[in-house]
Amino acid sequence: MFRASVLIAAAAAVAALGLFIIVTDAPAYAGDAPETCNNCHVMHEQYENWYHGGHQRSAKCSDCHLPHDSTMEYYVEKSRQGMKDTWAFTSGRIPVSIRASEQSRAIIQENCIRCHEPAVSELISGAQPYVRPCWECHRHTAHADRGISTSPNQDALLYPIE
Repeated sequence: MFRASVLIAAAAAVAALGLFIIVTDAPAYAGDAPETCNNCHVMHEQYENWYHGGHQRSAKCSDCHLPHDSTMEYYVEKSRQGMKDTWAFTSGRIPVSIRASEQSRAIIQENCIRCHEPAVSELISGAQPYVRPCWECHRHTAHADRGISTSPNQDALLYPIE
């Protein structure tokens, strides 16, 4: 009797896990399709602005927002960000305006330089220390202010457009 109960419980757990994987399309979150990032309604503005911006043809969300030093570091950070986002969505603690954390900003800056190294090599190795993030001057490059977004200039709260 005990053995049958354990087998039934294990089968139920496997069925529940399988249903969860199918319903949530869990394998998609291991990939890098921008549409997956857009699955959460709070990301529609970022997706729309990326889609209509300059990087849409050349970069996906993960190209800018995840580290590329090693595969392990990539998936550790992907997991960290995914768990943070999942917690925000399930707890209802979604910020009004989405901002990159300090850790994410460092990753994004590193990726700007990594992709555009030939163009910025003299700038970052010049006589003056390079301390400004790329998006201070190139604010609308990756996430343009176009598309059907309800608030296409989220950064206007921090950086008013003059």
